[in-house]
Amino acid sequence: MLLTVKEMLEAANAAVPKISPAQAQEMIGKGNVLVLDVRDAPEVEKSGKIDGALHVSRGMLEFRADPASPYHDKKFSKDKTVILYCASGGRAALAGKVLKDMGYGQVYNIGGFKDWADAGGAIEKPIEPGM
Repeated sequence: MLLTVKEMLEAANAAVPKISPAQAQEMIGKGNVLVLDVRDAPEVEKSGKIDGALHVSRGMLEFRADPASPYHDKKFSKDKTVILYCASGGRAALAGKVLKDMGYGQVYNIGGFKDWADAGGAIEKPIEPGM
């Protein structure tokens, strides 16, 4: 069965709850949370990222999240709550669905980086060129 992007997003949004920046901050405050930025590197370099977030581009997610992969990142753990974001929420939803399919149980979508920034969330600013 062929799926459209719209259908994939609908399934992802149904599987991965959308939370507000305030809800995310509360979860982060409780600990055992992985905040995951799935944007591409140029986006992160331009705007910065949520303070403490791990940047893994959407294209590398499965490789970093799978303990059997040689590219596995030890910051991923299925006992952690995972909070994802991207530029507008679409890639974060799709990435969250993949993580759920891989056995990650507590997965949430903040939506877009701008939503976090507009809510006053802490941000790691990008490093200025030449610094």
